[in-house]
Formats: sequence, C-alpha cells, structure tokens
Amino acid sequence: MRKKLLCAAIGTLGFMIGTVSAQFSRPVSVGAGAGVAYNLTDLANVEAKFAFYGEADYLINPFISVGLRGEKGTLSGNGYNSDFENRYFAGNLNGKVRLGQFMGHADNYSYYTLQANTLSRILSNVYVGAGAGLVKNRIKRNIDPIYADAITSQGGELADDLGEIHFVVPLNVGVDIPFGRTLYGPQWAINVNYQHTLTTNDNLDGIKNKSNDQYGFVSLGVKYALFNRK
Repeated sequence: MRKKLLCAAIGTLGFMIGTVSAQFSRPVSVGAGAGVAYNLTDLANVEAKFAFYGEADYLINPFISVGLRGEKGTLSGNGYNSDFENRYFAGNLNGKVRLGQFMGHADNYSYYTLQANTLSRILSNVYVGAGAGLVKNRIKRNIDPIYADAITSQGGELADDLGEIHFVVPLNVGVDIPFGRTLYGPQWAINVNYQHTLTTNDNLDGIKNKSNDQYGFVSLGVKYALFNRK
C-alpha cells in the first residue's frame, strides 16, 4: 500500500512538471535544484552527500502555496568501526506560507510587483512550510559485531528491511528571490531552502534504536512560472 502511495505521488509530480508551471503572482510553478543532505542517525559521524529535487507548487494566493516534491539523494555516516550508505528516494505533499501574507501589501498584486523595491520583494517571499510524505530506503551497511552486540543489549536491533518505505514529515524554511519583473509578477526565482525531515521509523541507517532518525537537506534551485494569474 505504501509503495502504491509513493508511486502515485511521484506520478502526479511528473504530470504536473510536464504540463504546468507558475510563480508568485501565477497559479502554478515548477522548480528544480540540488544541494547536500546529511543524516542525524545512530552512526553520528556525518558525511554530507549530493542530493537533488524537483517540485511543482500551486499558489492559493501570491503568498500561500501547496505543492508536490520529489527528492533523490544519499545519506552516509560512520562510527564505532561501522558505516552505512542510504541511496534514498522521497516524495511529499507540502504547504508554504510566505512573509508577504502578513505585510499588508496592496490587493492589486500586479501593481505591487511593479512598485516594490528589491528588498521588499525578497522579504515578501521568505517562507516556512511543512508537509507529509514517504521515503524509500536503499541501505548498505557494515556493522562491527561489537557495536551490534551493544545495540542489542540496549534494546535496539539491526533492521531486517534495508529497502523499507516509511512515513516522513518535512519542515522547510527558505526564500524565493524573484527576478524578471513583469506586469503579472516575476516569472523566474532563485530558491534557497533548508528542509529538515522527521521520520516515524528509526531506519535511515539500518539500525533501530531508541530515537527516530532525521536528516537535513540544504539546496539551491530555480523556479519558473508559465501561467499568468487572471
């Protein structure tokens, strides 16, 4: 069932990317980017690794959006003469609220985008967000027998399923830096984002212990808008 949900979410994302797009004054936007992911797991010596993403967002208004995001990357860590590598894939549904929602801008957004200075337009697009989704593990691990015994003695275990799919909660903070000013608002934006993902299963590293694993993803990307808001 979880595999079907993940496939459905990614399929919908691919359809949206292939058919629609938008930005701050436009109803739909698409974006892509890359950066580094790092894990917060039992093997705590972190190795930052490459990750990339694609996304599509629908704007309820110029400052509130809902969207789909697909992500592919690697989580890696070591410690206690052990190491792991997780070539994960994730998808989520998320919402974002931008600071401009609370800045008392004019109702005519097109007029605002033409008159506002650069700093105001950037501040308006600082956002926070949260969502829900799934992550698919592809874990390879080398666990020292002494460390494995220590895990077991503390009530933990080595995970049997190294390709598990489980539920995650992504939290986002970032900014869209618009450029290309037009009557209908910017068509392009540079995106700087930090996503912190909480899991509901302690199995990003193949080790199940007392606390659920987490990971962070720092990224730089670009967004593009196709449709004008009428």
